[in-house]
Formats: sequence, C-alpha cells, structure tokens
Amino acid sequence: MKSHTTVGSGIIGKAISLVSDMGYLKEAQNLAKYHHEKWDGSGYPSGLKGEDIPLSARVMAVADVFDALVSKRSYKAPFSFEEAVEIIRDGAGSHFDPAIVKVFMENLDAVREIANRHASET
Repeated sequence: MKSHTTVGSGIIGKAISLVSDMGYLKEAQNLAKYHHEKWDGSGYPSGLKGEDIPLSARVMAVADVFDALVSKRSYKAPFSFEEAVEIIRDGAGSHFDPAIVKVFMENLDAVREIANRHASET
C-alpha cells in the first residue's frame, strides 16, 4: 500500500520525460509522491516535515484523509461529517499543516456541500 506514492511519482516522472512543458506534471508528481507525508515528519515515503512538504501535497493530505473518512469502503462504514471534521481538527500540527486545517475549517459549508454531492453520486 505504501508504495503507491513512489509508483505514482515514477509513472508521472516518465510522462515528464515525454513533454517539453512539464510544469503541471511536476506538481502532479509532488501530489502523488508526498501526500502521505505528515507535518511532524512521521509520514512516508521520505519523512519530510513541515514546510519541506510541498504545499500542494499538504493540501492534498487534508482532502485525501477527509475523503477516506467520509467515504464507504469495503472494509469500513463512512464516518459522519462531524466525526471526520474532528479527526482533521485533531490532526492539525501533527498530521496536517495547521494553516491548511484552518482554511479547511473556515470553509466547512463548502466542504459539506461537496461531501453531500459526492455521497449522492456514489
């Protein structure tokens, strides 16, 4: 499971070698590779910490975890919106960049709307 970050990064790296304008693909590579890094340095694959984690991956970390929490999986029932928000809030400063969590919390109405729309589409 943990290898999906480096495998995805490698696939995007191959795509980068095929194009002349790789700016957007470099950002996609950062997202793929670093979205499981944690603010406190305990994540993977590189153990990056704090602002050493690319900003896009810090944003993706919050979105990815929130989505995983509120989504039904074959191995778990979905968490409620409120439970998922509390887990994100509790992870500020350890799992997640506190500034990203602050922005997430300031936009809960939009987050709820997106989550509800996603739930009704699946």
